[in-house]
Amino acid sequence: MDRTLTLSFSCPDASGIVAAVASFVAQHQGWITEASQHTETELGRFFMRVEIRAESLDFPAEEFAARFAPVAARFGMDWKVSDSAQPRRVVLLCSKQEHCLYDLLARHVAQDFPFVVPCVISNHENHRKVVEAHGIPFHFVPVTPETKQAAYRKMEQLFREAQADLIVLARYMQVLDEQMCRDFAGKIINIHHSFLPSFAGAKPYHQAHRRGVKLIGATCHFVTPDLDEGPIVEQDVIRIDHSDTPEDMAHLGKDIEKVVLARGLRAVVEDRVLLAGNKTVIFR
Repeated sequence: MDRTLTLSFSCPDASGIVAAVASFVAQHQGWITEASQHTETELGRFFMRVEIRAESLDFPAEEFAARFAPVAARFGMDWKVSDSAQPRRVVLLCSKQEHCLYDLLARHVAQDFPFVVPCVISNHENHRKVVEAHGIPFHFVPVTPETKQAAYRKMEQLFREAQADLIVLARYMQVLDEQMCRDFAGKIINIHHSFLPSFAGAKPYHQAHRRGVKLIGATCHFVTPDLDEGPIVEQDVIRIDHSDTPEDMAHLGKDIEKVVLARGLRAVVEDRVLLAGNKTVIFR
């Protein structure tokens, strides 16, 4: 696969943004392989994602950020550039349930999409053997009401030591504290076993069963200090009927949780997700 640079940004909407980006790339003999753009009229902001073939540029790929900075400054861009030669480092958090963790480990081995798992952190020992069999370090960090703050600070230390680009809550059944949510804002995604904003919080399948819903689903979203209210990345649903118990719903939901989390993670590591207030702009 050809090495690519992905430029993604948002900025105040204005005339000439696309022309400036395209001109910069063209002036350096660059070859754009994919480009997407969107204007969020309510926010008055412009969003764009551009993939560039790294070897087509007339300067080393490592110099892109420094050379593009004046263009970004001119338009007040909130921007970043990613290099396909440096896959995202994704720390996985899990508890007792295994389905999301095992699915992501399998995708990591198959390189279904490019990402690296530097470690797995859990508040239970259940999955140590499976994780270590993949050659990935496993860290047991127990969380109790008495040790919660110390545990979260330990996890933050592990994130930094792992040089994590992203943290994934693969059915991690603890509520992260406000400090962690703020310190790693925009870098933590969660899979919620419900179609948010409906049925947030604990036991969503039981809540859905009491309401007699006919569709259940899963939501991948960014984690914020407000429980289950972060910007949504991916969602999907499956149909159920009156005969399904909450336990049946939880069993059926596992498959969709895996798929939704994987889709969400893929979109994030490919820089297809840009934050727009409490919403997201997603370039497919």
